[in-house]
Amino acid sequence: MSDTDPAGDPRADDVLARRAGLGDREAFAAIVDRHGPALARYAGRLLDDRDQVDDCLQDTFLAAWRGLPGFRGDASLRTWLFTLARHAAFARLRRWPASGSRPFVPVEEVVDQLRDLRADPERTSVESALRQALDVALRLLPPRQRTAWLLREVEDLSYAEIATVLGTSTAAVRGLLERARTTLSDALEEWR
Repeated sequence: MSDTDPAGDPRADDVLARRAGLGDREAFAAIVDRHGPALARYAGRLLDDRDQVDDCLQDTFLAAWRGLPGFRGDASLRTWLFTLARHAAFARLRRWPASGSRPFVPVEEVVDQLRDLRADPERTSVESALRQALDVALRLLPPRQRTAWLLREVEDLSYAEIATVLGTSTAAVRGLLERARTTLSDALEEWR
């Protein structure tokens, strides 16, 4: 990790985790400050609804607060927090189809939206439009592929860390990333 990495020194995370596990609220606040933005990015790209993202983060940090007394450090604190966030987000994703609150997204509709974003003359920059197109294209990915891609490409986790978050092997992570990259490449063909 670089010196400018907001996740900071993993050894400092170990100290914060031990202190928070003993009930130190300031240490826990430092954990939230340090890792909250990355968890919010991750949850925000998995869940389309801001209220769902906020609830997911609240559930994640509540689970962390409750779990820190037993946190053994088998994985890094950062990896453990992403695992908790994945559990919270996937629980919401599983409920959506039953509740009808998240409509099915036809591939044709998403592809049309991708084209529309690029052709919109009111966009202030190509980068902004590309980022929006990527967000739309990410909706095509199943949650596990989206998780693998986000954790690798956005949060820069290693394959082993992603495997820990997903509860799978590094070989499975490679497969998830390959399928995600292929789908995104196809969806963003016009942006090349």
